[in-house]
Amino acid sequence: MADDTAPPRIEILLVGMNGDLRGKQIPLEAEKKVWDGTVRLPSSTQSLDIWGDDNDDITGLSLSIGDPDGLCIPDRRSLAPMPWAPDGSQQVLSTMHELDGSPSFMDPRAILAAMLKRYEDRGLTPVVATELEFYVVEDDWRETGMPRPPQKLTYRGDPNGFQLYDMTAVDALDDYLRTVRAWAKAQGLPADATTAEFGPGQFEINLLHRPDALAAADDCIYLKRIAEQAARRHGLKSTCMAKPYSDHAGSGLHVHASIIDRKGNNVLDARDGDPVVLRSVCAGMLDTMRDAQLIFAPFANSYRRFQPGSFAPVDIDWGFGHRGTAVRIPDQNGPAARIEHRVAGADANPYLLLTAILGGMLLGLDEDLDPGPATQPGEAPPGNRRLTHDFLTAVEDFSASPFIGDVFGARYQRLYGDTKRKEAIAHLRTVSDFDYRTYLPRI
Repeated sequence: MADDTAPPRIEILLVGMNGDLRGKQIPLEAEKKVWDGTVRLPSSTQSLDIWGDDNDDITGLSLSIGDPDGLCIPDRRSLAPMPWAPDGSQQVLSTMHELDGSPSFMDPRAILAAMLKRYEDRGLTPVVATELEFYVVEDDWRETGMPRPPQKLTYRGDPNGFQLYDMTAVDALDDYLRTVRAWAKAQGLPADATTAEFGPGQFEINLLHRPDALAAADDCIYLKRIAEQAARRHGLKSTCMAKPYSDHAGSGLHVHASIIDRKGNNVLDARDGDPVVLRSVCAGMLDTMRDAQLIFAPFANSYRRFQPGSFAPVDIDWGFGHRGTAVRIPDQNGPAARIEHRVAGADANPYLLLTAILGGMLLGLDEDLDPGPATQPGEAPPGNRRLTHDFLTAVEDFSASPFIGDVFGARYQRLYGDTKRKEAIAHLRTVSDFDYRTYLPRI
């Protein structure tokens, strides 16, 4: 439980490149500085890589220019209690601004807001929902160096088989899941169903649709934090790694999206006719999918999730109600007409993810595009376009893409691409335990 004797605080949070949260803790009696917009952090905070390095040698955004401050401007809509902290504590998401008042080109919330402005200029509003999968593991991972399933889901140390939709698995971790649901309710998150997924200790929580994609991304980032804090409360750990186990399912972050006009009409609604707009929107996402795969799969581990025969797509295809496709159309008629984007891993930054998806959809709205034939159940995809299984290839596709430069801005394209290239090369240079076990005895 929270320490009732500790003073309450407010945390002003920034979302980093990798979906990590950074910021400051401020005594609640000093919260005026939060709302005055005077809280500062170095603007290079938004350029930190997965190891926390500002990479000034490749970005030139830190010490080489004096590591200037930026302003953390809070979004009051995101103000929420922190049930795990001393009573009365709150958190609020902010967007990094330059000292001249302009949003930082590096801030993921600002990047998504700029994409939403394009929709607003067309009189359109995206309606978005996310489905987050994650694993819960024992809390001895620092000592063992690897995850292992919660003991309640094992027999003699081995998982009790697949747990898909298994209520026994839900019941076994009911204390933890009940805490997650209670804290989500306390924060006003539109959490819906909770289901057990394939892997031992793997769960999915659905967040309901919002006609505000920025708020939907905020919901997702808060849900990740709740899952982590609740796990800590129960002596466990949550992880959004895309593939924490070699022999168990990866974790995805599926996105459902539709678009409404000024009159509240769903522009994707086929009205029992030919889904022309839906098809064009699908084509826009498919045509830009390889360019944006680095956003959907931002780490070396992300690419272990793309395996044939799994629910993680490997082909760039689409289908009606087909859960094996990269883009699925659950419904083409009425207010519920929408697309489901199934490529991203749970490790994706939700703000950058929604920017890439909405950018592809916008391309399909602005142009008349053809996605080709839909993939039919039991049949091979009709095209021959595939996602890459290679981290460095995804970096190069991202860095060379005119679409990415338009959607994210040329400066962010260069920053993100150069930072991820360093990470990919470090991965390639690292000799793994697999190398030693396989090759050292034999070569």
